[in-house]
Amino acid sequence: MARDRAEPGLAAAYTPRQGQFLAFIYYYTKLIGQPPAEADMARYFGVSPPAAHQMVVTLERRGLIERIPGRPRSIRLLLPREDLPELE
Repeated sequence: MARDRAEPGLAAAYTPRQGQFLAFIYYYTKLIGQPPAEADMARYFGVSPPAAHQMVVTLERRGLIERIPGRPRSIRLLLPREDLPELE
């Protein structure tokens, strides 16, 4: 069953690094009109593709995003904008 939002109180529980990935997903989607690919995140943050993938998996497991496995650019934030940090 898909959730429309993260569980109450969970938004404050993400790490600063996770918050930056969440903010990137938000702003990239807003500016480009589609969610970022993991390769876009890896490039922006200067991490390896496996590290970007692991972050996406972590965010999904924590209920902060949802995605359709095997479908590129299917990431959807489950947090409102006001629960996200500014992108640094």
